[in-house]
Amino acid sequence: MKRFLLFLPLIAFVLVGVFLYKGLSMNPSARESALLGKPMPEFSLPNLHDPLQQITHENLLGDVFILNVWGSWCPSCYDEHNEIVRMAQMGVPIVGLNYKDERSKAFRYLAQLGNPYSVVLFEEDGLRELAFNLGVYGAPETFLFDRDGIVRYHLAGVITPQLVDEVIMPEVRKWQAKR
Repeated sequence: MKRFLLFLPLIAFVLVGVFLYKGLSMNPSARESALLGKPMPEFSLPNLHDPLQQITHENLLGDVFILNVWGSWCPSCYDEHNEIVRMAQMGVPIVGLNYKDERSKAFRYLAQLGNPYSVVLFEEDGLRELAFNLGVYGAPETFLFDRDGIVRYHLAGVITPQLVDEVIMPEVRKWQAKR
């Protein structure tokens, strides 16, 4: 029994090492969304460019599209913006959700970096409509919706060129091919 007790620290060390090694291989920005496979929540939000125009989930149905949650206050949103532009140039409809922002700052952001969005929803407080019901906890976050408005992919974090090429575009093409 005393010999077993001598090996106990070694066994504990190996177990901790296995858990740490497993943790290093995980992608912290790719998380399972509770909404995967579920429909887009109902909402009614103003268009950033036309505050009198209300946009609802029904206005977005019919095409496979990406919903990108962004804000002018978000440094990571600047980092991923070129990839959002690139996907739009590849023909992917991109809907922007301007989150917890000021309208004037959002306009400056888009004027500076370009506007890849087919429409930009404006959710000033982020507490009562779409962002809250999608479970958004920060920006950037990106969702892929199929033609029927079902969530098919979710990324909490920055879109990189590798993610676009190896994950997002293959998912977009897969859902575009389904009728």
